[in-house]
Amino acid sequence: MLAKGAGIFILALFCVLAIALAQRNGLLDDLNIGLMGWAGQGRETALGGHVTMVMRLASAIGGTAIRIILSLVVLGALAFTGRRAAALWFAGVEIGGTLLNLILKQIFAAPRPDLLPHLDIVHSYSFPSGHAAGNMMFFGALAMLAGRRWAYGAGGAMIALIGASRVWLGVHWPSDVLAGWIEGLGWLVLCAAWLPARRGQQ
Repeated sequence: MLAKGAGIFILALFCVLAIALAQRNGLLDDLNIGLMGWAGQGRETALGGHVTMVMRLASAIGGTAIRIILSLVVLGALAFTGRRAAALWFAGVEIGGTLLNLILKQIFAAPRPDLLPHLDIVHSYSFPSGHAAGNMMFFGALAMLAGRRWAYGAGGAMIALIGASRVWLGVHWPSDVLAGWIEGLGWLVLCAAWLPARRGQQ
């Protein structure tokens, strides 16, 4: 399990690198500009203002501050119910994944897109998206701990909505979000080797 997870994690990092190189060399311009341009047109429609409100809310929920608060709530609930191993695993996923994303952002040092006016305040580098990676890890880890189909469905919907919100708000290229998802998924697969439920722990 560990060897397979490590292999998938390394493959995910290579995919992130490939996306970064393709983006830097303009190979993804048509995709990125096309999708963000579509978002910009959507922002100007009659429903655009309502969609923007939803996207702002989704982005805020998926932001670092709210995710830390939610993580603390999850850790408290796991500890209170006696699932100490699960709490430690969840904390490791979140802390390790956050550090991974910060390292990758510094390595690639990609500027934010400037195609649309930003509807969110951003100061960090753009690639890979921290919202996309962080929420893939957060909701993915919750679904893995729950082990229920509905949890995977609900988590997937939140991951998709938060990722889309970053493009709609003009602060990430679609390829930034895709790379963040791949990064987060690769990290989850690696961490699955220590998932307490799979080792009969509580």
